[in-house]
Amino acid sequence: MSDWRNVQLPEALCAAAEQKYAATFASVEDLLTFLLKEALVDPTAQLDKDEQKMVEQRLRDLGYV
Repeated sequence: MSDWRNVQLPEALCAAAEQKYAATFASVEDLLTFLLKEALVDPTAQLDKDEQKMVEQRLRDLGYV
């Protein structure tokens, strides 16, 4: 990801986000990147992953894996 875009946000909102998430994210940009990526995840793909984990666990419980 080499191209960047500038986004304007209210200063108070950025300051509140920095304060709240400082332990988790190095910057507001990192926080927003994470949130946008999460928002773009296909919910059906996540469901498939959850289903796959459930099937794998059932196979383990039955001794097949």
